[in-house]
Amino acid sequence: MITTVLVANRGEIARRVFRTCRDLGIRTVAVHTDVDADALHVRDADVAVHVTSYLDADAVLAAAKEAGADAIHPGYGFLSENAAFARAVTGAGLAWIGPTPEVIEQMGRKDAARDLALAAGVPVVPSYRLDEDPASFVYPVLVKAAAGGGGKGMRVVRSAAELPEGIASAKREAATAFGDDTILIEKYVERGRHIEVQVLGDTHGHVVHLGTRECSVQRRHQKVIEEAPAPALEDDLRERIHASAVALSASVGYVNAGTIEYLLDAATGDFYFLEMNTRLQVEHPVSELHAGVDLVLAQIAVAAGDPLPFDQAGLQFADHAIEARIYAEDAFGGFLPQAGTATVVSWPARARVDHALESGQVVSTSYDPMLGKVIVSGPDRESARRALVAALDDTAILGLTTNTGFLRQLAASAEFTEPGGIDTAWLDRNAVPTPDPAPARAIAARLWLDAHSEQTGPFAGDGFRMGAAPAPVLVEFADGSVTLTPARGSHAKWSSEQPVRMTSRVTAHGVELAHHGQRHVFLRPDASTDHAAVAGDGTLLAPMPGTVLDVRVAEGDAVTAGQVVGVVEAMKMELALKAPYDGVVTTVGAAAGQQVALGAVLFVIEENDG
Repeated sequence: MITTVLVANRGEIARRVFRTCRDLGIRTVAVHTDVDADALHVRDADVAVHVTSYLDADAVLAAAKEAGADAIHPGYGFLSENAAFARAVTGAGLAWIGPTPEVIEQMGRKDAARDLALAAGVPVVPSYRLDEDPASFVYPVLVKAAAGGGGKGMRVVRSAAELPEGIASAKREAATAFGDDTILIEKYVERGRHIEVQVLGDTHGHVVHLGTRECSVQRRHQKVIEEAPAPALEDDLRERIHASAVALSASVGYVNAGTIEYLLDAATGDFYFLEMNTRLQVEHPVSELHAGVDLVLAQIAVAAGDPLPFDQAGLQFADHAIEARIYAEDAFGGFLPQAGTATVVSWPARARVDHALESGQVVSTSYDPMLGKVIVSGPDRESARRALVAALDDTAILGLTTNTGFLRQLAASAEFTEPGGIDTAWLDRNAVPTPDPAPARAIAARLWLDAHSEQTGPFAGDGFRMGAAPAPVLVEFADGSVTLTPARGSHAKWSSEQPVRMTSRVTAHGVELAHHGQRHVFLRPDASTDHAAVAGDGTLLAPMPGTVLDVRVAEGDAVTAGQVVGVVEAMKMELALKAPYDGVVTTVGAAAGQQVALGAVLFVIEENDG
């Protein structure tokens, strides 16, 4: 029996595993770095042990020994697909809640898994060897890391001239994220759908699937919204995909939870094996709700040597489930990572929320920008989609910018409403409209006025206006939210039959509001005096708080328009800084490895005369 589980991870996935452990009466152990000393996952655990890094395998094993753990769950990311770590765990006499080290080595790498898929008769995406002539490739191609997952170390390259930079960038990101810069080059399918199959195997030779997932809503190969089952698939195609996933898993003796990922060519209907994730996926909740199975409970049971409590025929698929990932990023400003203090956090009550974010928590650029996941379900896809829109309406995060409003707009769009209507590159080709700021602006003006005017006595405002309808009525609630109800006779464009309710915060600099999940910030009229002057066109500022990865020029160097002068990284996302025109570098304000704040001056380029 497993009695004490250490989760070698952080944040929402650590809390998710702890939740099932508590239901089973299993003692829980958290590990944490200095940054996470007071994090929610630390407070959720029965015991917490400090480690220098979540990637320090020796430190994690020492923590397990110190806390008396007899099993380790790796979560996802970090050491979850590290075969050497899995082997060290079992070698220390602990149960490893995941696939065997041998299978991780075989299937955890995209290059090895590709060969095994070919041997099992599973179709794979056409590829190119690194020693082939790039001029012979049919572009576009996808350069991707052989190790790891999560969209890290992937670049779309559209010409032979772009290939060297694409390879160099993918290698850098892969080395940072996985400690391995091996890459593959494959055909890039322009109109593809990302279809997954959740599989589960035990040590008694049984392998089952828990249905499909649709993960096509992506930006820069990072999933945004996922659902189960994948919609708009013909029954025959769905069953062939299921059979392929089970056959491949069985052929390698797969044990525990895993995911087979496929690319479905929307133009031809062909599907190709992409990779296998030898771990629990971020999007596992949608499969849990669709199949009615607690995957973490199943993982623990399998790790303890128990057979699966069901066969394929015993699985009853029911609700349609959809998950939206909440990220600390400016989705309407290039998806750049954000950081700061989450002053107000309000999660929806009518949804499952896997998160590790609370009011007052500092969000840094030290780790992945995902803050939580909002998961809903319904008897059909449309019911689930409407539930997601409602849940995102009820989600409010103030203090830093998140993608919540973007997700709400996307979930309500005609393209997402159509089953299977979005391919993997849709978000790269299309813009999601920004939410209407008019209701927030009206409430912000009223809140600012109320905060800086008499509330009692003869000069208190009562909404009376000469020659116009009375001012809207402001109602404040105990949870900090407010509504502005149009008074009778008001014809404001934003008015509706129902009052608009928003989460609000008045600060010394202005008013901050969350409306349909979107954060709106309205500064006081003279707030610009608190900020530095706007830089000229030749000044390249840090577009996000992060680390300077590469500085490619020195002061006095001549540069050409579009030339990469430096690279900044935050939350595992790289951004190249390019010269705006032909000129000379007059200032280099940072060095490789340096931490920089948002808006820091990194380079100044003086344009050539003429």
